[in-house]
Amino acid sequence: MEQRSCGNSDLKLSVLGAGCWAFGGGDYWGDTDQQDIKAVVHRAVELGINYFDTAEAYNDGRSEKSLGQAVKGLDRAKIIIGTKISPSNCSRETLIKHCEASLERLDTEYIDLYMIHWPIHPHSLRHFTNNENIINNPPDLSETVEALVHLQCQGKIRYVGISNFAKERVDEVLESGLNIVVNELPYSLLARAVEDEMLPYCQQKGIGVIGYMTLLQGLLADIYSTLSDVPKWQRRTRHFNSKSCELCRHGEEGIEEETNKALASIRSVATDCGMTMSEIAIKWAVANNALTCAIVGARNLRKLEANIKAAAEPLAKEFVDRLNKATNPIKEKLGTSFDYYENTANDRTR
Repeated sequence: MEQRSCGNSDLKLSVLGAGCWAFGGGDYWGDTDQQDIKAVVHRAVELGINYFDTAEAYNDGRSEKSLGQAVKGLDRAKIIIGTKISPSNCSRETLIKHCEASLERLDTEYIDLYMIHWPIHPHSLRHFTNNENIINNPPDLSETVEALVHLQCQGKIRYVGISNFAKERVDEVLESGLNIVVNELPYSLLARAVEDEMLPYCQQKGIGVIGYMTLLQGLLADIYSTLSDVPKWQRRTRHFNSKSCELCRHGEEGIEEETNKALASIRSVATDCGMTMSEIAIKWAVANNALTCAIVGARNLRKLEANIKAAAEPLAKEFVDRLNKATNPIKEKLGTSFDYYENTANDRTR
């Protein structure tokens, strides 16, 4: 499988990465079987995937623990583990403590890529803690930087990254002197907001980009007959009318008509190519060389192998152009905000 460098760094990731959010089970994705997870992880490595993406917040740490168990017996030097620290835990001593807890759950001596999950400011913090003292007195970025550099010097983390940081927030991090190798951002056929500013900006600054929501949490996997069939946890993005799901926070009418039209067009392209929608969505994402790695989850070997096959074979430009045209109305309607769970005024990335 193709590997791409993270910006100007020497860290190289497989163009397709394994999303581990579902590992360990929970309300969001439902139950999982550890034997299935182990089989998927081992087969993924065998077929060329080297990047595995998790976070301390995923299933209250169970994702990290499950991944740590799943990689047993594999050559650790061939595996890149990325995990994330919640912004509410970014004060110096708390960050160090939480990193060590992640190391313990992952049962590893070092974390390859340690990322700040969201920008550190009150609105972002509210999604990770109810502690008003932390919310009203956010960790200072200088503390965070000091802790991360300390952990690097100890050999507990190899590289540092960020996730969901808009341009002005990236600037703050760069001005602090912290060397970041990656910015993890949402990117898919139905989530293209990062194309105009963030992808070129990261390239300019020598920062790699890991794309998540490649299949938009199943919407691009063609497993739902209608939008109303999408489970409520996955129906919270701005594509959906907030009135249709009590878990929605954005308060907008959504763009369900445009989303349905785009899905029909994507399905048509997939049919013309003799592929599934998920395969065509993966091919489209990795066709963008501004992306270092596209994260996709898989719960079984059949799905994993289909994903890997899709990433290995390039998509002809004519189909890329057709897919761009089909999804341009989505891009235009949603604008440049890439926090797909909040309206523009409440965008946590800024």
